[in-house]
Amino acid sequence: MARSRFRSDPGLTWRMGGVSFALGLLYVVFGAVLITVFFNGGGVGGGVIALAIVLTMAWSQWYFSDTLALKSMRATVVEPHQAPELHAMIDRLCALADMPKPRVAVAQTDIPNAFATGRTPNHSAVCVTTGILNRLTAEELEGVLAHELAHVANRDVTVMTVASTLGLLAGFITRWGMYLGMGRSRNRNGAIGFLIVILVSVVVYAISFLLTRSLSRYRELSADRSGAYITGQPSQLASALSKISGDMARIPSRDLRDTGAVSAFFFAPALNRESVSAMFSTHPPLEQRLAQLQQISRELGEH
Repeated sequence: MARSRFRSDPGLTWRMGGVSFALGLLYVVFGAVLITVFFNGGGVGGGVIALAIVLTMAWSQWYFSDTLALKSMRATVVEPHQAPELHAMIDRLCALADMPKPRVAVAQTDIPNAFATGRTPNHSAVCVTTGILNRLTAEELEGVLAHELAHVANRDVTVMTVASTLGLLAGFITRWGMYLGMGRSRNRNGAIGFLIVILVSVVVYAISFLLTRSLSRYRELSADRSGAYITGQPSQLASALSKISGDMARIPSRDLRDTGAVSAFFFAPALNRESVSAMFSTHPPLEQRLAQLQQISRELGEH
């Protein structure tokens, strides 16, 4: 966890370490299989291509994570003179949390949501949609922004970004492996190698998917706690969460599909929980989040 005034969360730290270690092992195994098959089926050139794919995709996903996420939402970075109230709110929260100020972006969409992204606290961005700006009060919005800044300070955004890389790579190989040369060999060994890569890709994708979903659900609860404590107004965060979750259910499915690239990073889930199994959900149940905030409210003696 980054050093800030957000409350530390040992549970989140252990989970991030465990997921990172498990995915690291998967990454090594996956890379070894790719390189072995490429070398056996495509010669030295094939092995170099495999290694380049593994390293380039991992580095690019990490280094350009904030830019890619903002572009996927067609968000625009705004300066203080363009959004003075939003910047003032983030300035205040960053001062309270003793953390670097991220870039501030706004996405022109009626979907009421927000997300944080970036490889480090010094290279991060917080994005809000016009939909959330039009629906929340200043106090509710502050609670949401504190939640998103907690993600940055906790560095779970970085871990989630890196963790998602392996799943993306496995999916990429599964879909495009034939065109990369793994299926060009007409002999039996080439066909077997291609099948091995496909099977390993499917398994790696499934494991990384479940691991990142598990971490995603816990990190949302952790950010709720951190945001509530830093503002001292858990009821406002609960109000924002209830309001946004209700409004999200009325957004057309085609609009929600357009946000698929960053849906796991949203403040509130883009899919109705009844439509997916809890194991595959990126967010914990609304009831669990509200119950936690109610408990914090009692602890702080909030009226």
